[in-house]
Amino acid sequence: MEKFEIIPKVDETQEFIEIANDFSNPLELVREAISNAYDAKTTEIKIKFLVENNYGEAILKIEIEDNGSGMDNKGLQSFFDLGNSLRRGDKNTIGEKGHGTKVYFNSKKIEILTWRNGIKYNATMIEPFRKLFDRKIPKVEVVQTRSETDSSGTRIIIWGYNNNRRDKFTHEILKDYILWFTKYGSIEKIFEPEKYKTLLYLQGLGRDNYEQISWGHYFPEDSKNITQLFETHLTKAPNYYSKRIIKKGTLKKYPEIKYETIFSIEGTNVKYDYNPMIRRKGYSAPRGAYTIQERYGLWLCKDFIPIQRKNEWITYRGSEYTKFHTFFNCQSLNLTANRGSVENTPSEILQDVQDEIKKIYNEIIKSDDWAAMEWLEDEAISYQTTEREKKNFEWRLKKVNRTNIATYKNVTLVEPGRESGVFSIYLLLSTLEPDLFPFQIIDYDTHDGIDVIAKGDKKTPIASSKLYYVEFKRTLEKEFNHSFENLHSIVCWETPIKHDDILSDINKEERKMRILSPADEKDYTHFYLDNPRKAHKIEVFVLKHYLKEKLNIEFKHRTEYAVI
Repeated sequence: MEKFEIIPKVDETQEFIEIANDFSNPLELVREAISNAYDAKTTEIKIKFLVENNYGEAILKIEIEDNGSGMDNKGLQSFFDLGNSLRRGDKNTIGEKGHGTKVYFNSKKIEILTWRNGIKYNATMIEPFRKLFDRKIPKVEVVQTRSETDSSGTRIIIWGYNNNRRDKFTHEILKDYILWFTKYGSIEKIFEPEKYKTLLYLQGLGRDNYEQISWGHYFPEDSKNITQLFETHLTKAPNYYSKRIIKKGTLKKYPEIKYETIFSIEGTNVKYDYNPMIRRKGYSAPRGAYTIQERYGLWLCKDFIPIQRKNEWITYRGSEYTKFHTFFNCQSLNLTANRGSVENTPSEILQDVQDEIKKIYNEIIKSDDWAAMEWLEDEAISYQTTEREKKNFEWRLKKVNRTNIATYKNVTLVEPGRESGVFSIYLLLSTLEPDLFPFQIIDYDTHDGIDVIAKGDKKTPIASSKLYYVEFKRTLEKEFNHSFENLHSIVCWETPIKHDDILSDINKEERKMRILSPADEKDYTHFYLDNPRKAHKIEVFVLKHYLKEKLNIEFKHRTEYAVI
């Protein structure tokens, strides 16, 4: 018998590749840079994106600079190492896994200039991503010199990041990302407004100078007076409503775990007022813009930085999550290596978080604040209904005065303006003249499909009859939105279709319009949809002509003295 040991090994190059690729959003480089600067206790951060020409090739260049604590040789080793974090276990820092800076490896060149305690280090890594794919660990050349200043800080330059693809690095996209998904744009300002004095300056592609970005994620002020809000905006008042609910607490089953949350209820126009990146009708949004549905709702956070959306936790009826601009921060959430998900959190803790969020949500929708918003919505609907009815009444009065009418056997007929009006004329005249149309209706339903099921005569029992469809339309157009299959007839008021014009149905079957003049005085103009390969010709009853020729019914303009 032979005994031996196996010691598991790590494929170092593959692990570097996997972690570097795990950061799927190239903007995550900005998040990691800002987090590292905060961990270094910086008070000023500068981030600049530009394009430089190198031997005729346009190269993306990223410059990141801060005045934090800088790095020594151990700090540099940790920066380039995988999983070697000097801050592991430090609850006051963001970085703890030693993975974040590996997003920088997706580049052609990394240069770091860092200084502290009178020593300056200049570190350079050439072609890190290419060397990893060649199964080589890229080396870092470091030059150590004496620093010319007693201050500390770090300057990082990344060349050719993201394979030089740079559409994500416009100034507007970068600014939006910083204010939503980084420590600088975190929700922590709501809970500790004086905690940080850090300033951030940004220059994205398309901008010629730095812009100082305001610290903290923005939330609108609460609406003051909802009655005044309605009087000012009327039917759009709900779109201008806003209310913040801010809470701190602990989980029910794990009372040692704390959380901070803000539920901001916001109308559509409130969001439009402060967020220029939202796409909307009549507005030319910047590149990288998104819809409210794509960005808003419930975000789970760690270090007060949004990690993952969980809109399904606050959604019961569809898209009500779009009213919420909500963040729930919990430091006990365990993140994946790329900080893209909270699914590494133990399921029982995650369930407790979900239960707490649903509890807060249910309290909100039963609160006076929610009732105020629903009151605005109800008032807006009532006002809209009243205004719509007023406008509809005015429109119908004008319509009455210009409508054409006819009288037949003491019954007034009104020229139809809609499909339902065509059917009404059919019913009236079928009662007065039972033999006027060569079919009898046995079922009428406008909810779905073709309107009418009919049989071809009025004597044969339904059980023995062949049943057909009959379609009613105000105006028959060339594009027929049903199938010609099983269609007996079409009844319309008028049609612009001429002789030999082609109509097609939803199955792309084509039929040619045939218009035949009356054979004698008792006959009428026949309209048929003909397909030589089909036995049945679909007759079209164009009432405007058919009624005049069959019953001498002629519609004329209603006079101002008309009583009906």
